[in-house]
Amino acid sequence: MGGFFGVVSDRDVMDDVFFGTDYHSHLGTRRGGIAAYDEVIGLQREIHNIHNSPFRTKFENIAKEMKGTSAIGCISDYYPQPLLIKSKLGTYAICSVGIINNNKELIDDALNNDSFHFEALTNGDINSVEVLVSLIDKKDNFADGIKYAQSKIVGTASILILTDDGRIIAARDRYGRLPVIIGKSEHGYCVTFESFAYQKLGFHDYKELGPGEIVEITKDQVKQLVPPEKEMRICSFLWSYYGYPTSCYEGVNVESMRYRNGQIMARFDNEHGTNKDIDYVAGVPDSGTPHAMGYANESGIHLARPFIKYTPSWARSFMPTNQSQRNKVAKMKLIPVKELIKDKKLLFVDDSIVRGTQLRETVEFLFENGAKEVHMRSACPPIMFGCKYLNFSRATSDMELIARRKMYELEGEKALDYIDEYSDPETERGKKLRDEICKELHLASLEFQTLKGIVEAIGLEPCKLCTYCWNGKE
Repeated sequence: MGGFFGVVSDRDVMDDVFFGTDYHSHLGTRRGGIAAYDEVIGLQREIHNIHNSPFRTKFENIAKEMKGTSAIGCISDYYPQPLLIKSKLGTYAICSVGIINNNKELIDDALNNDSFHFEALTNGDINSVEVLVSLIDKKDNFADGIKYAQSKIVGTASILILTDDGRIIAARDRYGRLPVIIGKSEHGYCVTFESFAYQKLGFHDYKELGPGEIVEITKDQVKQLVPPEKEMRICSFLWSYYGYPTSCYEGVNVESMRYRNGQIMARFDNEHGTNKDIDYVAGVPDSGTPHAMGYANESGIHLARPFIKYTPSWARSFMPTNQSQRNKVAKMKLIPVKELIKDKKLLFVDDSIVRGTQLRETVEFLFENGAKEVHMRSACPPIMFGCKYLNFSRATSDMELIARRKMYELEGEKALDYIDEYSDPETERGKKLRDEICKELHLASLEFQTLKGIVEAIGLEPCKLCTYCWNGKE
């Protein structure tokens, strides 16, 4: 994933862009970068590797090293950015959030037909931001270039461009799968992925860009260059997992959605009598916790924290690039509160169940500390497809997804014809899927939120939500 933050102001913005970008640290763990424009110095840029250290430690002195009245910052889970580009459109800095799945085809086309060249990275890979540049620069202005790029890529790209005269061009991806939000202060404007990122910096809500909308931002105004498209497919997973609790997307707060989501799951269990004799409800921290709070409040079962995650060293368990190391880190982080585990029947709520690897480790950890039973609830439906728009999962094959794998073990390839049944807890196929996962993970019971339930919790029209990872529908 990744996130970005930009500011245009009548005063120096380096502190604002530092703190605003740092507030996106939960979205990426590989690269951080800032580009700034100063009337005297011009464009400047710094990029750092943040694999093993937080963004703030690499950029805490940025106000001494760079200056400017406009700047953009980016945290990325993939390629180094922002890039500094000189082309027929001028000199500019550019960063993007999303994924381009047809990178190879676009690169081959540029090399064979446009005499374009790319900087090759150490492994021979090409930075996808350069691919965007090759498309944008085919047109005579940024708005037309971005529109053209959005039409050619297969995937998602929200874009920030900082020009050599201090303007910011901001573009939301074509189907609005990711948010782009504008804030306003007495000194200028900011643009951000996470809405809460500007609240502590003196900005207030101004507008949220629509799907495919492109604007030009100066210290005095936000000028629309391209109006929004009518069709939107914002990622539903933002609310259940990726989004920060204090953020709002399309007017819907993340934390509030998670409470509602937990309440809906509890109502289902209450009606079916599947949560009787549970001692404690708990969330798998951190994003599972608010779902569990909603569940506990609705069910009347006491909320507890049977284990705590030790996060000062490893804030996110998938930070290491090696899967075995990620598994080890996930296990090392879990510190038990034995009095709340021993001889207890525990019901945990997690934001999702993807591969099941970390969940297996967690369940084993609970039994090692004396749990009598472990029940699991997933705050979203069974994940059947790897995301091809945002790449939120590091799974390299759909068969790594535990729900998809179990379906195939039960019925082979024809299982795909019955995805709706496997997702539905009321059908025989749905019950069988849950039973098989319970056997593998040693769970006393397992339930997933329904697609209808998560749509209800979000509160937007179903046609505006991307649910591809759950039902394979575009």
